[in-house]
Amino acid sequence: MEKRNAYDVLKERGFVEQMTHEEEIRQLFSTGEPITFYIGFDPTADSLHVGHFLTVMAMAHMQRCGHRPICLMGGGTGMIGDPTGKSDMRRMMTIEEIDHNVSCFKKQLSHFIDFDNDKAIIVNNADWLRNLNYIEFLREIGVSFSVNRMLTAECFKTRMEKGLSFLEFNYMIMQAYDFLELNKRYGCVLQLGGNDQWSNIIAGVDLIRRRESKPAYGMTFSLLTNSEGKKMGKTENGAVWLDPAKTSPYEFYQYWRNIGDKDVAKCLALLTFLPMEEVNRLSALEGSEINKAKEILAFELTKIVHNEQEAIKAQEAAKSLFGKGTAGGSVPTTEMAAAELIDGIDILTLLTTAGIVASKSEARRLVQQGGIKVADKKIDSIEHKVTIADFTDNQLLIQKGKKGFHNIVIF
Repeated sequence: MEKRNAYDVLKERGFVEQMTHEEEIRQLFSTGEPITFYIGFDPTADSLHVGHFLTVMAMAHMQRCGHRPICLMGGGTGMIGDPTGKSDMRRMMTIEEIDHNVSCFKKQLSHFIDFDNDKAIIVNNADWLRNLNYIEFLREIGVSFSVNRMLTAECFKTRMEKGLSFLEFNYMIMQAYDFLELNKRYGCVLQLGGNDQWSNIIAGVDLIRRRESKPAYGMTFSLLTNSEGKKMGKTENGAVWLDPAKTSPYEFYQYWRNIGDKDVAKCLALLTFLPMEEVNRLSALEGSEINKAKEILAFELTKIVHNEQEAIKAQEAAKSLFGKGTAGGSVPTTEMAAAELIDGIDILTLLTTAGIVASKSEARRLVQQGGIKVADKKIDSIEHKVTIADFTDNQLLIQKGKKGFHNIVIF
């Protein structure tokens, strides 16, 4: 089967927001020759999250069309921190933290990208950034940057009032230098990233074109936002992570199952591999029928990020829960010794012990607001005690709010 033009695929699915040289980029993709491109990932945590996943999907589409991705780990840039979108300076991480997070990212990315036979490569910018000679770097690279022009960049503008450290001011230069190094070492000609990276990407493109007199290009993607313009991938418990230990497959499934009706079309196009004909068909569903599209979205996404078995388990668990049955194995579960329940356990202690809430004060607030159900019965007193008699087949389902479920199993 003939490979599709990656540019057409990305445009059709709604990824592309901005390009540095649109006509040249069109021509580059139309040649049919493999393009080496890169996306950078700063290791600010020990797992990728949903915000990263959009760029990972773009990378996967590019690879499927015959192009070679470079996954650039920010072992060097992570030591500074990108000021983009931040009102305050990022916490400084130790080298040990950074290197641990890099190893976690590498493992996760291999789940989505094929690294066999040089089809893709993982590179760490620590290899060239951590041992730079400062004076030489200033003379060779710093001379190519105008401070006046840098200060007009959106990523710096938002920080000027509260204060921008000189440390962070260097981030743009370092990211530009990354592109230059990847261009020299691997023939990389295209940098992709979220729309918030536009200023940094332009800096790299300009640096290569000025210093090397070679073509270089940049392309940014729309950030993953809902119909109200707010970033997706956040819950009351924090970010939606790709690591199942941080966000369980069931919680991951439920997040996508419960998105707004207006966001279904965008998410199906950007975050799944479903053909656009199917995306358009599902997006056209109206009324309660749109829930079918949400179930398919949640299933497809969970299958890609985890695997088909986990997606099936999550789907069955969700159907079981909303059918008022007992919970399936994908619902977050806590085991407790029956001995702990002989005299009963008060609801506040149970909620905190099982990790359903972070503190007794949060538990108290939820109970007082009617936000806790035990075995489908609303709890209206903080003095309420749960006993073995409340369990069915050694299981007890606790509901927090409208969509949070947790299973207690006694042994």
